[in-house]
Amino acid sequence: MSTVPRLTLAGLAVLSTALLGTSGCGELDEASAAPLTRENLITETAGQLAAGAALSYTAKYQVAGGETATVSRAQKPARASYVYPGGRLITTTTVTIRCAGNSCTSTTADPAAAAALAAAPLISPEAVQAMLATAALDPGVQTDQHDTTITGRHATCLTLRQVHGTPTPTFDLCVTNEGILASFAATIDGERIDQALTAYSETVPPDAFLVPTGATLADESANTK
Repeated sequence: MSTVPRLTLAGLAVLSTALLGTSGCGELDEASAAPLTRENLITETAGQLAAGAALSYTAKYQVAGGETATVSRAQKPARASYVYPGGRLITTTTVTIRCAGNSCTSTTADPAAAAALAAAPLISPEAVQAMLATAALDPGVQTDQHDTTITGRHATCLTLRQVHGTPTPTFDLCVTNEGILASFAATIDGERIDQALTAYSETVPPDAFLVPTGATLADESANTK
């Protein structure tokens, strides 16, 4: 039986950043010239997701139960919004806002907030990136890869099994060439996450990073310093 600890998605975020930061451009060029190993395949897919964090876009997903979720991202300053049935997470360089229904709380910026997001039925690209970083270090992982087209965009898809140290030992995902999470399927903490990209735009609605109209906002920044 493996003794590898089961980490939370928030804990995996630090590992993901460290892993992706160890490869320089020269190393990536050398890797692309050699046959893809299991580890290279996983880390390259994680790298694609990391590249997507530098884009401005709006991605709409169909999630479990046939409902809709939306991920919006913008730059200068960097900020992101994750809207899913029953909740919302907004992250900026200065604050993090979490909403449940019409009740929202604002705290000082939490860099791990998005990586910890696995609020069924939505998972964030940061959370998937962290899981991939852990899988790349596990020699026992079984990986299958195929290409597909989702909403007219080419995507690389992976199925990973027997992964240790992540919230689920088996998960499926697809990432577009741009670095957008196109699909994800897994069961985490007994909840099924099954999301698929249905629309993508390089524009972001002006209210994407605002608290919903009619919602209450409690400022708890002083309690998080």
